[in-house]
Amino acid sequence: MEYRIGMEIDGVVTGVQPYGAFVSLEGEQQGLVHISEVKHGFIKNISDVLAVGDKVRVKVIDIDEYSKKISLSMRALETEGAGPAFKYKKYFTDRNKNIGFKSLADVLPEWIEENLEQLDQRGK
Repeated sequence: MEYRIGMEIDGVVTGVQPYGAFVSLEGEQQGLVHISEVKHGFIKNISDVLAVGDKVRVKVIDIDEYSKKISLSMRALETEGAGPAFKYKKYFTDRNKNIGFKSLADVLPEWIEENLEQLDQRGK
């Protein structure tokens, strides 16, 4: 079978390594699903997600023309992403406490004056 980028294929996991899983495709061809392409989100141990003999559906995301190696993805077939890491947007400043760049600009002249006085006292 001739494979093309974007094809969706059924396969069987034939090997699991810390960096990814090898998947046997139709015929005698194999491809690699890198750990980052298994699913959305963080995977600490790929063995918790995949095991030898698992039947999986994969998508061809790259084919190396020279070595004929096929890169596969299971994540590309997921309908939903991992979602945002935080529920609420975090701001550098706090509107309620009135801190941030504006309050620094208000205090800056006072800081400059204090430091100039200290320099004058050292020079005497």
